[in-house]
Amino acid sequence: MTLRDHQPVVIEKFGGLWARGSKEEVPLDHFQDCINVLAGTGQSFGTRPGLGISQDVAVPLSDIRRTYNYPTQTGNTLIVLAYDADQDEGSIYHYVNETTLFGPLLTIEGMTDFAFTPYAGRAYISPFSTFDVGGLNVEKGLEDEFLYVYLGAGVAAQKAAGIPMSGSMTVVNGAAGHTDPGIHIFGFVSETDTGFLSEPGVLTQFTTASAFSVSFSAIPTSGDPHVVKRHLVATKVLPTFNGDLTGYQFFFVPNATINDNVTTVLVNISFYDADLLDDASHLFDNFSEIPAGAVLTLYHNRLVLATTFDDISLILVSAQGEPEAISELDGLLVYPPDGNPITNAQELRDVLYTFKRSKTVSFTDNGDVPSSWPLVTVDTGLGTCVHGIATVLDSGSSSVDYLIIANYQGISLFNGRFISPELSWKIEDYWKALDRNEFRFIQIVNAPIQKWIIMTLPTRMVLVGNYSLGMDPKQIRWFPWSFEIGFNTVAIWEIDEIILGGEL
Repeated sequence: MTLRDHQPVVIEKFGGLWARGSKEEVPLDHFQDCINVLAGTGQSFGTRPGLGISQDVAVPLSDIRRTYNYPTQTGNTLIVLAYDADQDEGSIYHYVNETTLFGPLLTIEGMTDFAFTPYAGRAYISPFSTFDVGGLNVEKGLEDEFLYVYLGAGVAAQKAAGIPMSGSMTVVNGAAGHTDPGIHIFGFVSETDTGFLSEPGVLTQFTTASAFSVSFSAIPTSGDPHVVKRHLVATKVLPTFNGDLTGYQFFFVPNATINDNVTTVLVNISFYDADLLDDASHLFDNFSEIPAGAVLTLYHNRLVLATTFDDISLILVSAQGEPEAISELDGLLVYPPDGNPITNAQELRDVLYTFKRSKTVSFTDNGDVPSSWPLVTVDTGLGTCVHGIATVLDSGSSSVDYLIIANYQGISLFNGRFISPELSWKIEDYWKALDRNEFRFIQIVNAPIQKWIIMTLPTRMVLVGNYSLGMDPKQIRWFPWSFEIGFNTVAIWEIDEIILGGEL
């Protein structure tokens, strides 16, 4: 049917929001303005879904600042930060399901955000906040605060790592046995319930005899309630001894472990120096308290922490398989200082990419200590913010062979370089109107079941990118959502349930 010879325009598809250039340039199959719209699986569209309440507990959490997906040994759960503005303190909770909420697990004054990474069912938590530095918001670890670890069973989080044992003990010849005769230094290494080994403590010099074993009594217990074992360590025979108990190489003595933190004797230990193979000397170099940072991730089964209160360009890297063992000598990576903080880090295709607001560099594990890893500059104009890399369910941030990253340019795919044009090309004006000094409020998740990219914005609105027609700048469809409350954080729970957290 025609009207005054006008042929109707048939719109066969709907492309979502277009916010780029003048209004006259908006394609017919896009909206120049839309809110609370959602595209269907094909070309259809309707209104966004409503909200439900995810907490069915006596005292629900309010003013939720941060939520992460937390996979445990028994299920998929959430780790949540609720903030009390009156007390200026943040509290960490463990959301198991709608009716089970553990916590507070950790309450810290001034904690408005936290970095998080799961490891072997445990949750590593690093409290941080935003500081005004010359008018620029800088996210970094809280002063005089530390990395914490939560074991996942509702018990309060504990400080990661641990201090060495102190005190003195008695060493004597035991029953008939064998040792290499001569001066040895003995000590004990404590082990916590997370597997962390402290530096050797209770160091005592003793001269062994060849036909006797060695016995120990009055062995101190550790003041750390999380210590579950104590291991005997010793030097080999010392040709000379100048009174310095720490300047020698120590080894774990085979079959010389006390499997509790109560027993004070260990008797009749026989060994030869040739049996001392497992070196313990490196434990002297590890942090006994790991400073809090604003960045946490994993790389090659190592924990990576960055942006402490005192050094915004320093990266701490743990020993492989030992997330709490970080050497103060060779477990350090230095990002070239430029006055801007490290904001994020993520492994992709065997490379550790580290980001600032507008810079990206990479480090590659060369099989040697972290301090020797080569640095390569990837991009000197683009980086990301503290939560600007999309997470994918409970598998971290990489999806197949790329990352989805938010930065000042827009929302981009990253496969070792930022792919242009960016995914948000159609809404460039909308994106660049956001307050870049408030990008800490951006958090992104990739929901592959729904084929949505979902993120919170500095405006506390939610932006959704539907990529059911393709993950490319032309096919993705963007939709801003608004609610009666402002949202700070987003996570995915139980594969496809989207959890939004905010404040009234």
